[in-house]
Amino acid sequence: MQTNISEKFSDNPDIKDAEAILRSCVHCGFCTATCPTYQLLGDELDGPRGRIYLIKQVLEGKEISSKTQSHLDRCLTCRSCETTCPSGVRYGRLVEIGREVVDQQVPRNMLQKIPRILLRKIVPYPKRFAPLYKLGLLFRPVLPATLKRKLPVPQTSGQTSSVSKERKMLVLQGCVQSVVTPQTNEAASRILQKLDIELITAPDAGCCGAVSHHLSASEEGLDFMRRNIDAWWPHIEAGIEAIIITASGCGAVIKDYAELLRHDPHYAEKASKVSALAKDVSEILRDEDLSTLTPSRPTPKIAFHSPCTLQHGQKLNGVVEKILANAGFTLTDVQDPHLCCGSAGTYSILQAKLSQQLLDNKLSALQNGQPELIATANIGCQMHMASKADVPVKHWLEVLDEHFT
Repeated sequence: MQTNISEKFSDNPDIKDAEAILRSCVHCGFCTATCPTYQLLGDELDGPRGRIYLIKQVLEGKEISSKTQSHLDRCLTCRSCETTCPSGVRYGRLVEIGREVVDQQVPRNMLQKIPRILLRKIVPYPKRFAPLYKLGLLFRPVLPATLKRKLPVPQTSGQTSSVSKERKMLVLQGCVQSVVTPQTNEAASRILQKLDIELITAPDAGCCGAVSHHLSASEEGLDFMRRNIDAWWPHIEAGIEAIIITASGCGAVIKDYAELLRHDPHYAEKASKVSALAKDVSEILRDEDLSTLTPSRPTPKIAFHSPCTLQHGQKLNGVVEKILANAGFTLTDVQDPHLCCGSAGTYSILQAKLSQQLLDNKLSALQNGQPELIATANIGCQMHMASKADVPVKHWLEVLDEHFT
């Protein structure tokens, strides 16, 4: 695709990245076939090809309107189009740049601003999020059923051994996950302990930066990333084997630290090292001998939901499924497994109507095979699907931990 980027962006390195991405697009349209919002809305401008054209117009200095902003807002950033694209267009990176440029030029009204600010100032901070979450739990018994199911009661899945091992890996505690489903990392720790791997934490690390990054607050997001790098660096220098992430949404972002901080002279090299060490927990278990894990009770029939950030963002489609199948679990067939459940970080709040349509379609596909439970790999998807599912929804690590000794 030919471009004629406006001179006002000439000194912006991110726009140079965007231009290179735009030029790689051949407008073939294969991406529309796998775009969830295009399938729902049937509007070219609510598909990747149309949004790419809109971003091109924006960067060439054409007039921008709130309609442009709305079409970009409705993108899930699921990156299903990247999996489909024969030209390797990095659409996810492009749409993030495009959104930020548009938000700088098209002021949002207060009804749009307030929820975005609240999400950025509460969700990434466990010490702020936890009291509000606990307050919600206090009123949970009197809430309508639909709201009650959006507030899962936090659980602990038992004692976690702290025996020191020679092999050590860092684990991201996360923000929402550390408050709502702490049992996920507890399960990860127990499983890895059985494989002679010790999980350690860096107390000063926090949110991966995804919330701010996806809400066009790029500098705020980069600050979260820098803080994590600073917190992890002493452990990296000490020789930790990997940085383990049990929430695939966080994993996709951390693996992009090198890309997002490559123009930062103080952090570029460190960010590159962090991205190289970042591993979804499935990548670790895939390469370990799991034959030492033996069933402690019958394995249930499972429908596995592969989050977009796992299969499209990290390109790890089929990895968890193989681990579960080799462990003896029966996996049901799921129609259109590439489609998003509608969670997509803050999307389920900011685009509630579309999110609910996507959720209904996803649950219909997942529950069609009559599974005993749904397993997934991301806290956002887990909470979103649990709000309507007819069967329990758990992180796949919990399922593995519960049924194996």
